[in-house]
Amino acid sequence: MRLETVKTDITVIGGGLAGVCAAVAAARLGHTVALVNNRPVLGGNSSSEVRVWVCGATGHGTHRFARETGIMGEMFVENQYMNPEGNPYYWDMVVHETVKREANIGLYLNTDVHEVEADGDADDRVIRSVTGWMMGSERRIRFESKTYVDCTGDGLVGFLAGAKYRLGREARAEFNEDWAPETPDDITLGSTLLFYTKDVGKPVKYVKPSFAIDITETSIPIRRVIRSGDNGCAYWWIEWGGELDTVHDNERIRDELWAVIYGIWDYIKNSGSFDAESMTLEWVGAVPGKREYRRFVGDYILNQNDILAQEPFEDRVAYGGWSIDLHPPQGVYSQESGSKHLHADGNYHIPFRSLYSINVSNMLMAGRDISATHVAFGTTRVMATCAVIGEAAGTGAALSVQYGISPREVHQHHLEELQQTLLRQDASVLGIRNADSRDLARVARVSASSSTARLAVEHAYRTEAADTDLGILFPVEPSLNGLELLLDIESPASVTVELYATGKPQNYVPQELMDSCTVETAPGKNQWVRFHLEWQPDSAQNAFVIIKAAKGVLLHRSSLPHTGVLGFRKGNQPIVDPRLEDQPDQPVLQWRTEKLDRHPFCFRMHTATDAYSASKVLNGLVRPYGGPNLWRSEPLEGREAWVELSWESAVEVGEVHLTWNDDVNEDLINLHHHRTPFDVIPELVKDYRIELLGADGAWKLVHMEKGNRKRKRVHRLQAGMAAKRMRIVMESTNGSACAELFEIRVYE
Repeated sequence: MRLETVKTDITVIGGGLAGVCAAVAAARLGHTVALVNNRPVLGGNSSSEVRVWVCGATGHGTHRFARETGIMGEMFVENQYMNPEGNPYYWDMVVHETVKREANIGLYLNTDVHEVEADGDADDRVIRSVTGWMMGSERRIRFESKTYVDCTGDGLVGFLAGAKYRLGREARAEFNEDWAPETPDDITLGSTLLFYTKDVGKPVKYVKPSFAIDITETSIPIRRVIRSGDNGCAYWWIEWGGELDTVHDNERIRDELWAVIYGIWDYIKNSGSFDAESMTLEWVGAVPGKREYRRFVGDYILNQNDILAQEPFEDRVAYGGWSIDLHPPQGVYSQESGSKHLHADGNYHIPFRSLYSINVSNMLMAGRDISATHVAFGTTRVMATCAVIGEAAGTGAALSVQYGISPREVHQHHLEELQQTLLRQDASVLGIRNADSRDLARVARVSASSSTARLAVEHAYRTEAADTDLGILFPVEPSLNGLELLLDIESPASVTVELYATGKPQNYVPQELMDSCTVETAPGKNQWVRFHLEWQPDSAQNAFVIIKAAKGVLLHRSSLPHTGVLGFRKGNQPIVDPRLEDQPDQPVLQWRTEKLDRHPFCFRMHTATDAYSASKVLNGLVRPYGGPNLWRSEPLEGREAWVELSWESAVEVGEVHLTWNDDVNEDLINLHHHRTPFDVIPELVKDYRIELLGADGAWKLVHMEKGNRKRKRVHRLQAGMAAKRMRIVMESTNGSACAELFEIRVYE
């Protein structure tokens, strides 16, 4: 046996997406990190061992402009390029390479941490070390650090350190949560195993093992959707163990889930009800994907009301958008639906106080063990949200080490620095603007070769009948004074439109009626019909225009997307939970964009817009929030476009940060809930160069980039050069007609 000691600034235990993002965030800020994982691959429930989709704030397309940025966003976009088929092993490598690129990270796979040395009294504990056994290598490794991040999911490290935690469901009255039970209990969400199938092109038999259940003797065929072509996460409902202890009964739960899977496959193969003669099982999971266990207590416990109110915490450091998604404790054997969902109107915020322990002074937590009630955890638990929480926790850990203070003191004395550091690294903190005093771009003047000033979507290619209410969302800055819609009118009709504000800047649903207009129309095709809608909001906002259902009225759709513009179709809201007396309004379920995402309705505004002006690259926001918040050129059409910064006196340019548009409205999934027709986001600028104006009055090339496919780029210039003017010259995009840029930062 080899006994070793590893000393680093930070130890992150758990190599799921929360742990990966925590480790990478801290390492990029210059700190040494030990990333310890008890499995042979990284990625946790998303890895090839379990194969769960990485879901997050988009809610499978429920929320608009919601996809994560930062480290999770990098992995999403990279996987889209590297792994268009959604191969789970390729996804393993995307995650693995994200870690291995960081020289400050020491990676310890197959290392099971099961010993923790901590001291202090019950209300003030300190972790001194954690020790793990590296399986297959006979190495016993002691990890000593100043700060620890528990990303184990089950919360083992914090538990062994004496951290306060909760397990099970709180009583409804404790946090006034409608979805909590009347009395507390120890019930959790269950675990899941998944399986893959394969068509081998010839008949293949299946003899079920002796332990497989006969699912026809259960409610499974009645209560669950079974199809021969489905596999993977389509069977997320193969869940069990919520009434057991999902840790201590893990082996029993796995055996029961195996019995269910092999029983379902017997039903598909041998019942005669499915076309499955040439299909076989390709893969069956052996590691249960756990949903819930310990939740640590932090300085704040996030609850259901915070989620639905989208509480704008002063210490917000991450965000989510998945529904509050709770499952029946009986799992696959339940007589109820496999899940119930409650959505906020848009993305919600997560406070830093929920990411560090209330009583272990040098421990942060990220992933599914943060400080939240069982109900709130129903949304924070999904992996992309765990990942952005991980980046926030890792950044907080880095500042804790940098200043030699506890995470609580980071919150008390360095909260603005924490948020600004996250923004500089491209992690999204909704509504917080760049206020970095070191960023020289903030004191520069900005100009551009051109900007989109006429907001018009005119490339018509097909029509959509207004047999239900339809919607168009677009930015209004500074005002709206009428718009036109491209319509086909089959018979004389009254067409009514309503103009709504959307409420919170991160929301994309009609919230407050601002104006309305009805126009009598005559039959005819390709008619531009003007509607006299007026609105002058106090600040830049999105308008949501509803075209009321009208027989014989068809709206034209565009063949091309337009950043900042969305099309919607109104449907019926499903029943949330029949047991609730007051059904909560969920407009995000009524207004959907399926098949309209990149093909909005044709319209044009009569007033010029400032929503895409060059000034947006310095407005401090790097994602849509009350508007697109980016500069957009006029169509390139073979020409170059540029954005220029100028200063009163020369500045030393040593590092340039560029944040390009990777269309965070596009819902990307690691194993592909859907496929996009492109491997690289078309709006990303592909070829560009950075130039500085020298003292001789000539532009000097200091960096040239070809084939870019990433959102955030940091270019460190080989030798700093004093200049009064700098420009970013864009030569081509990855498919978009216009060049688009969120932000420029400049550092000495």
